[in-house]
Amino acid sequence: MERDGTTRARIAAVIPCYKVAQHALDVIAAIPSECERIYVVDDACPDGSGKLVAAQCRDPRVQVISHEKNQGVGGAVISGYRRALDDGMDIVVKIDGDGQMDPALLLRFVAPLVNGQADYTKGNRFFDLRNISAMPTIRVFGNAVLSFFSKLSTGYWDLFDPTNGYTAIHADVLRMLPLDKLSRRWFFETDLLFRLGTVRAVVQDIPMDARYGDEVSGLRVSRVLGEFLFKHLRNFTKRIFYNYFLRDMALASIELVAGIALLTFGLVYGSIKWIHSHDSGSLATAGTVMLAALPVIVGLQFILAFLAYDIANVPRRALSGLTKG
Repeated sequence: MERDGTTRARIAAVIPCYKVAQHALDVIAAIPSECERIYVVDDACPDGSGKLVAAQCRDPRVQVISHEKNQGVGGAVISGYRRALDDGMDIVVKIDGDGQMDPALLLRFVAPLVNGQADYTKGNRFFDLRNISAMPTIRVFGNAVLSFFSKLSTGYWDLFDPTNGYTAIHADVLRMLPLDKLSRRWFFETDLLFRLGTVRAVVQDIPMDARYGDEVSGLRVSRVLGEFLFKHLRNFTKRIFYNYFLRDMALASIELVAGIALLTFGLVYGSIKWIHSHDSGSLATAGTVMLAALPVIVGLQFILAFLAYDIANVPRRALSGLTKG
């Protein structure tokens, strides 16, 4: 693939397969010729997706990877990632085998990585507002909630649609990630964003249309919402500690500590004095009210200042980039 004078990138596609036997062959056939390898990962599929592809697909680019036990979408993608790295691929695209993602968009996901503009690209089905009307209301609401918490936990405030699985990653950045620690199930894409944030990788949204046919998605937002929120909170705590206290310390670090301390003091002190005033039937003095309210106000200002710094601190300089000739 030649783009803007860059050297040819070796592109691979990873297709996790689980109950997608009726769609997998069509997805493979639609993958552009610029893609050098296609790794079909049969994640212990009860429909035998891998065997079907091996028996009926004549595309020489295809390699089938089989799991004896189901590892989840994350586990399947990681197996594909490892094979791609072993084979010396430069860019690895992940595309689902259920037909919801248009393989013709693959080069659109790859271009920013080849041009050195990004280290990782992901799809965004919400860029065009006309697409939202085609989505179930619960999915729109769930994605809005999860997108907000994803911004908090990953630090990528300019991204949306965090569970979108149409992605591309540069091999140089992929080698930096602890693949063994990534979530193996539905939280995989969001957990990967968190890990990318810890190495300061540049991530870019790629607008795409939502495609819905007769495929059945295994992801139910209503089922995973609680699990996702807990994991977002965990990753948020790790991210703040890693970026603002362990690896570096900035004015924002002091603002966060001071803000939490003042806010906590104001709320606790105010609550104690309110309970005492209620029980005794006496009114609190103006000084007591100010001593409770002022730390809350100042603490909130410090926390808002920290958030402003964090939002402006989104990575902008790509870590990777192919040598230009």
